[in-house]
Amino acid sequence: MKGHGQFCPVAVASEVFAHRWTPLILRELLAGSSQFNEIRRCLPLISKTTLADRLRALEFAGVVACDEKSAGSSRHYRLTPAGLELKPVLVALGTWGQRWTARVDAGNLDADLLMWNVRRRLAVDNLPPGQIVVRFDFSALPANYRRTRIFWLIIDDKVGELCIRDPGVEVDLQVDADLKSFVRVWLGDITMSEAIRTSSVRLRGKRDLVRQFPSWLLRSPFADVPRPGKSEVGAGEVGAR
Repeated sequence: MKGHGQFCPVAVASEVFAHRWTPLILRELLAGSSQFNEIRRCLPLISKTTLADRLRALEFAGVVACDEKSAGSSRHYRLTPAGLELKPVLVALGTWGQRWTARVDAGNLDADLLMWNVRRRLAVDNLPPGQIVVRFDFSALPANYRRTRIFWLIIDDKVGELCIRDPGVEVDLQVDADLKSFVRVWLGDITMSEAIRTSSVRLRGKRDLVRQFPSWLLRSPFADVPRPGKSEVGAGEVGAR
């Protein structure tokens, strides 16, 4: 890809970091994804070709390394020391986005990303022992929404697995939720208690599981970033519509 033609460190770093999709690929690697399909699961709008190209570019730049344990095995990607050094850059970017942008827009709602993050951010110490099956059914979707809306979260001995097809096991807890409201809970804009009180999140199942459920979920790592007051924002948030 054509560079900026400048020796400035900001310019040459941007040639590695600032191409479309690259920060999100790095986000997924930092979150623990290591295989091609794991990375792509949270980037449903990226083509396989583009993802492969970006990963090759990151390998060439020394930011990502690829390990193949044996012939025919899946390629495993990992961040090199240079890649790991980008973590504070991504944290700063996410902090700025949480504070200053209009994040919860109809065009940005993605139940797959939400549920994959929920699965990765379970409060393990609060989970009961044994197997629990939670079905999530999202509603109030944008008219053009074509992504998955029903998920099964199977928690077995405090380890969560996410299914998008009926696993054929009994459901212990049913979560019916307005997708936008659940995203706002994840981002820290409202509490789960507020969402339940307004019926934008509704829980059905065993009474003890219904009571415990809010304590199982951690929020976005950026949820506690304070939002600016009106006087700081001025005419409106960056990207507000």
